[in-house]
Amino acid sequence: MGNVIEVQNLTKEYKNIKAVDALSFEVREGEILGLLGPNGSGKSTTINCILSLLNFSKGSIKLFGSEMKPDAYELKSKVGVVFQDVAVFDELTVYENIDYFCGLYIKNKGIRKQYIQDALTLVGLEEFTKFRPKQLSGGLLRRLNIACGIAHKPKLIFLDEPTVAVDPQSRNNILDGIKQLRDNGATIVYTTHYMEEVEILCDRVIILDKGAILASGTNDELKELAKIEEKITVEISNLDARYIEAIKQFETVDMVTYSDNLLLITYQKGKNNLVALMDFLKQEGIEYSKIYSERPTLNDVFLELTGKELRD
Repeated sequence: MGNVIEVQNLTKEYKNIKAVDALSFEVREGEILGLLGPNGSGKSTTINCILSLLNFSKGSIKLFGSEMKPDAYELKSKVGVVFQDVAVFDELTVYENIDYFCGLYIKNKGIRKQYIQDALTLVGLEEFTKFRPKQLSGGLLRRLNIACGIAHKPKLIFLDEPTVAVDPQSRNNILDGIKQLRDNGATIVYTTHYMEEVEILCDRVIILDKGAILASGTNDELKELAKIEEKITVEISNLDARYIEAIKQFETVDMVTYSDNLLLITYQKGKNNLVALMDFLKQEGIEYSKIYSERPTLNDVFLELTGKELRD
């Protein structure tokens, strides 16, 4: 399979600030690429440059093997974009909104009618075709926003935080729809702050910060970058501080925290950490209600690479 997106040495400067700094990456045909990063990392700037919504200082961008330019209308017809901010017309019904956006690319009314029906089915809005946006819940409105962006059956789709502020049922519907889009042949660039979605959906991940790539690879490859090997969580009431200090002295322990009756221990390495901890708790006569072990998550890797300080 070839590359749908090829970005080479992309640089975007605002006065003396480099929002994107010599960025190079590709997106392969048929994959879902997670483009991640904290606020201000350069994600939106990168995407806007790819879409030719922003001019850039240096570098090159190709879509489907051709150079992307503001007037590359044939290329743009192959692209669907779903921004985080919902962009639909309040005065139009669900059906009319999808018809309008689809009609920007599909002029044949017969084909467009089928495409609209396909989009309605994909996002589960068949029963809401005559509703106006203000009559829809937040989850339904998000699904309408997606339908408007993908109704013309684009080969490349950008999805920016498509599940933000929706209920679990709508989130599941949206995630299932994204998988179906990929299964139907679309290539997807996906941005989100929900790391569990990335682990469910994405074939490959790029983590950006300060306009540069910190890491890239599959979920498993990125988890190998974590400094911790294992996390153990224990539910214990009123744990004495001297026991916490004793656990900190275990050979492979990286960090120990205790809050709200939850003891969290991270280990740098080791195979028998759980057994050793349970033996210690038993020896000291410490009672606990639950104990479980887990491998580092993508969220752990993300925080290690980008830091834990708050971003604007």
